[in-house]
Amino acid sequence: MNVSATKTTVDGLELAAQIRKGTLTPGEALSDAIAKVERVNPQLNAIAERLYETAENHAQSDKASGPFAGVPLLTKDLFTPVKGARMTNGSLLLKDNVMPFDSELVTRFRRAGFTIFGTTTSPEFGSSYSTESRLFGASRNPWSIEHICGGSSGAAAAMVAARVLPVAHGNDGGGSLRVPASACGVFGLKPSRGLTPMGPAVGEGWAGMSTSHVISISVRDSAAALDQLAGADLGAPYAAPHHAQTLLSAATGAPPKALRIGLVSHMAPWQSHDDCIEAVHKTAKLCEALGHQVEETALPVEGLDFYDHVFTIIGSQTRSLMNFLGRIAGHPMDEQALEARHRVILRDKGHLSGAEYAAAVDYIHAFGRRMAHLFQRYDVLLTPTMARPPAKIGDFAIKDEDTIATVIDRFHSFSPFTALFNATGQPAMSVPLHWNREGLPIGSQFAATFGAEPLLFALAAQLEQASPWEHRIPPLNAL
Repeated sequence: MNVSATKTTVDGLELAAQIRKGTLTPGEALSDAIAKVERVNPQLNAIAERLYETAENHAQSDKASGPFAGVPLLTKDLFTPVKGARMTNGSLLLKDNVMPFDSELVTRFRRAGFTIFGTTTSPEFGSSYSTESRLFGASRNPWSIEHICGGSSGAAAAMVAARVLPVAHGNDGGGSLRVPASACGVFGLKPSRGLTPMGPAVGEGWAGMSTSHVISISVRDSAAALDQLAGADLGAPYAAPHHAQTLLSAATGAPPKALRIGLVSHMAPWQSHDDCIEAVHKTAKLCEALGHQVEETALPVEGLDFYDHVFTIIGSQTRSLMNFLGRIAGHPMDEQALEARHRVILRDKGHLSGAEYAAAVDYIHAFGRRMAHLFQRYDVLLTPTMARPPAKIGDFAIKDEDTIATVIDRFHSFSPFTALFNATGQPAMSVPLHWNREGLPIGSQFAATFGAEPLLFALAAQLEQASPWEHRIPPLNAL
């Protein structure tokens, strides 16, 4: 079969259907994905490690089953072990770190039928909205290689947007699925806290703010993948609610009832860029045209206070990670090998007391209670995913003389909204509904109550049908 003749926007479920019908073999699907990687990666710089030989052996075995049987997948090089592959977490400190086991998430990807054939780059420890690192350099946006692809799952989003593959793994501790989805014009949903597994190595990341899922072109791929990934793993510290219906059925069934949508355009003290305001108001009008009620509202939080507490958690857990790596190595880690961003975080937030860490966790839990009260008035909140259009490569550079206040302002004036829902544990998604005059994508973020993934998928599918994006293909693509 001539694989290049397939429809340019084939999603993962359709690709799997072709494989089941015999019109395409798993080996052909993999060879096509590998060729596409090699076509665009010299410009995008999105691949951390190639696992082609292992993947080819897996594809030739013809043993894959599941709804995505034979579909190629890239996983992210960030706290997601793949047996036999390096897991560097984007850091020079771990450049030779090969993992001896699969994470539970990877096990579930394999069980769903995916063929893992490589890993995508990450910024160091995932703590940046741009996928740039000293180890790998800058990963770039297929809409404009001078611009960032977002972070920390930016490389995954770039590969999906460039049509290398229909779906790719990512994780999200403060917007790392949704910001890249917005910057690259694809779909990204962060699940509720505890819905996808973190084990077996850890119970949670960043005090429960981190989770994993995928970035995709189609809504239904995201829903079907989450059906396969969902559920607490052995020994998990907590679990999200069980869904009575499959998420795929929510994404392919009836549209949602008329929703009460609260619109938030700004988060103090930062103002959103005109392009992002235009995008979210255009989305609000689309929602109203679909029969939903939209009204402006305000968030029960102030940005600088919120992010100061968030970075108390990040700084404390980064110090814990450094201590852990030092115990394994038998000597303290050389912090000069870290990027300046982490030296600043460790200097300003890495030596706090246990009481200060506990107070920060208490703060985000109290914030979650306030947000829960806001969701008594609304079914869904709508915000810009990012407060500014995609930045230029290098715009997030941090120097040693900078402070944690500089880090907070530089990163979170760009994306103030996404981390709110990591703190509350609520599901949130970025939907690609707008491109600005420069041709750069700008996503709209929707968030719902804890465990309300079916509602978000139903809404996303309704928006996808009303304002399709599958035909929007960036100038740099693998087709």
